[in-house]
Amino acid sequence: MFKPVNWKSFPRDFLIVQLGFAIYGLSIALLIQAELGTGPWAVLAVALAELAGTSPGIMIVITGLIVLTGTLAMREKVGWGTLGNIIFIGPWVDLFLIYIPSLKGNLLLQISSMLIAIILTGLATAVYIKVNAGAGPRDSLMLAVSRVTGKSVRLSRVAIEIAVVILGWVLGGPVGVGTLAFAMLIGPFVQLFFHLLKVQPHQSPVESK
Repeated sequence: MFKPVNWKSFPRDFLIVQLGFAIYGLSIALLIQAELGTGPWAVLAVALAELAGTSPGIMIVITGLIVLTGTLAMREKVGWGTLGNIIFIGPWVDLFLIYIPSLKGNLLLQISSMLIAIILTGLATAVYIKVNAGAGPRDSLMLAVSRVTGKSVRLSRVAIEIAVVILGWVLGGPVGVGTLAFAMLIGPFVQLFFHLLKVQPHQSPVESK
């Protein structure tokens, strides 16, 4: 169930992946504090955090573990980067939330923060995938659903994220124009940074983050 680890390059790869996780954590924190709506999984994490009286970062870790359990149940292979994604991104989010204040009431800063966050998400995705350490838990679930149902990866991802947004919205999560902007812009920015960093997303053993 676990993809092999290249121990020779592991120390370097771990540092690069950690950089990607930090950038990703910063992007999520910026989206949350912009208060215009977040990406699908952050909508759910924020909603659950408010209900449980805990932090968004902790809920990102918990939901990641739940998603990983489902992914493994469907016999999808994961890498060490998958586990790292679960363990580290949440704490990075909480760390940045300590220092980034709410931007509510300053529309210019809110929009700027939202756009910077989406750009950073594209960069973080490219940095992480370039290391080839294994898909993140949520993308592993996407791949597993696609394989089990026989549906395309694109359709599987859309279906999962629509379900997650609806669940997060019902629970009181931050759905807004930022959620729509994220959905529309994240693909082009990921593609841009793949090109700039010369990332090959389909190289073995990684398919995507």
